[in-house]
Amino acid sequence: MFDTILDWAANGLANWSWWEIVIYTLVVTHITIAGVTIFLHRCMAHRSLDLHPIAQHFFRFWLWLTTGMVTREWTAIHRKHHAKCETEDDPHSPQTRGIRKVLLEGAELYREEAKNKETVAKFGHGCPNDWVERNVYSRFGWQGVGLMLIINLALFGVIGMTVWAVQMLWIPIHAAGIINGLGHWWGYRNYDCEDASTNVSPWGLIIGGEELHNNHHTYPTSAKFSIKWYEFDVGWGYIRAMQAVGLAKVKKTPPKARLVEARPVDDNTLEAIIANRYDVMARYAKAVKSAFRQELEQLKEGRGAEYRNLKPASKWFHRDEAKLAAPQRQQLASIVEQSKSLNTFVEMRRELAAIWGRSNLTREQLLQQLQAWCHRAEASGIQALHDFSLRLRRYA
Repeated sequence: MFDTILDWAANGLANWSWWEIVIYTLVVTHITIAGVTIFLHRCMAHRSLDLHPIAQHFFRFWLWLTTGMVTREWTAIHRKHHAKCETEDDPHSPQTRGIRKVLLEGAELYREEAKNKETVAKFGHGCPNDWVERNVYSRFGWQGVGLMLIINLALFGVIGMTVWAVQMLWIPIHAAGIINGLGHWWGYRNYDCEDASTNVSPWGLIIGGEELHNNHHTYPTSAKFSIKWYEFDVGWGYIRAMQAVGLAKVKKTPPKARLVEARPVDDNTLEAIIANRYDVMARYAKAVKSAFRQELEQLKEGRGAEYRNLKPASKWFHRDEAKLAAPQRQQLASIVEQSKSLNTFVEMRRELAAIWGRSNLTREQLLQQLQAWCHRAEASGIQALHDFSLRLRRYA
């Protein structure tokens, strides 16, 4: 009898080998990630999809077991993050709090903001409020993770404590630290949206697609995070599979430009360009980058000193000047003084962005501005601007 108890304490009821326990740990932590990205993030916080009650209740129960997080609190904090992004009121921006703080203390920042009743009241609307939410999940958060500990100990014996510790650290490290930290600090950007969000990786596998953070901040109400052909969002794959069996209903995905034959700019063109404005500006940034590169090549031949002075600007010249640091803006002013073509690119970038940035203008006035912009681009004598205008005329 005593030997049996010792054997159970050492190996648990499952009596699995080490590699089977590792696989189990990876599977259960991935289910937790799926619950956060599909249920808490895309369904609750952004309403980009609806989940069948069966799927909702499964994720709520699972997240109670593996994280102890309250749906309304998580939703409210994330919505506030978007509403106050990169400001002092952002609950976890590395731009204001420092990357070290968010990476190492992301979970503490979450818990601190969860205590803010004003945040939860203002941003936590529309979350589940049934009997089980009020009397179990919201009231007994630590009991859920405690039950998970008991389950792991029963299954694997003493090693179950390690499995449980990995489960408890998975979300604080990957979501609170990496996404909230690195996702606003380091990576690549498909779109020059208003905040500092970045795509940490083009392959959203480990954190359920949350790695594509710049894409998400550009289109926050989209259920799909991948945009480019080489990007992969495993969370979107799960959503599509759930949709196929009736467990999910997608409400919104990123707008996809439809191009037709070039035609005169009309209301339809204006509407399509405004809907795809981030894609439009990303393509314009590529044109600016190419123009700057050509300018550098011309300087390289006989004006080496000027070339060396301007070359570092190739990393930022194509970006929106409002997002440049003061020294970069000063250098930008110097560059456009010396180059008529680059000055034209910069001026027309301002004018193009202003078309959807002026909310006080009527639709007719915006249409006139777009028509004038295309006319000026095609008459500029700059081939890249001419070609870009023709592309704008194809949006429908």
